[in-house]
Amino acid sequence: MILTIHDDFDLDKIAESGQCFRWEKQEDAEAYRILHGNSCVYITPLGEGQYNISCEREEFESVWRKYFDLDENYARIRDRIDPGSDPFLSSACKQEKGIRILRQDPWEMLITFIISQNKNIPAIRRSVEYLAETCGKKKRDSRGLEYFAFPTPDAIAGLHDEDLKSCKLGYRCDYVRKAAEAVAAGKLDLPSLLSADEESTLRELTSLYGVGIKVASCISLFGLHHLDAFPKDVWIRRVLSQQYPDGYPFAAYSPYNGVYQQYMFAYIRKAGTVH
Repeated sequence: MILTIHDDFDLDKIAESGQCFRWEKQEDAEAYRILHGNSCVYITPLGEGQYNISCEREEFESVWRKYFDLDENYARIRDRIDPGSDPFLSSACKQEKGIRILRQDPWEMLITFIISQNKNIPAIRRSVEYLAETCGKKKRDSRGLEYFAFPTPDAIAGLHDEDLKSCKLGYRCDYVRKAAEAVAAGKLDLPSLLSADEESTLRELTSLYGVGIKVASCISLFGLHHLDAFPKDVWIRRVLSQQYPDGYPFAAYSPYNGVYQQYMFAYIRKAGTVH
């Protein structure tokens, strides 16, 4: 089907933003193959805000409209920033226009961001794929190519140690197993956190073995779609120190601090430094 999007939407910028690890750009086109839970889609930019998406209207409405957060107006979110009072963030918003916060599966993001600790993006992607191939359900996409759905909590919790180690998780094996066991046993109720306040969310997530505040904040933003969540890595801490010495205006920029964090994160990573 042909999809027309009138709001900010840039596939490359979303793919490079550090929030998704099962996007694969196709070598023969500008298309991406995107895996999300049990689903798979190809999406190709056609220009002028139009995209060819390899699914029927019913699947798009039930799965992909929500996934791409197409009911949110990101141009409006950007326009909230006054270039006179915050030229740095205004520049970041302008340059990184097109990033959206995907509505990804909370369970998948829990495991993915546990895996992400002290790993670069290619290594995270490899480990996620190894895990899916080890215990995810084998499926076929619209082009007849094989892919593996993201594994269920029970599937990961039931893996033998050697199978889990083969996914190149390193010291994160125990973290992944214990998280899977907690979700499988109902000790961690991820759906209930979708509407929880941020303090409660972070408290629940950091109660898991191996989950610190930064990983918990990433899960909150990218898995639970808490758009005010604000993960702080070395880049963001540097921005806060150098650009906001008198304090970053969290209250003024609420409830979209997580969106602004993504603009800043992409902006300074491309610049390579903060002035």
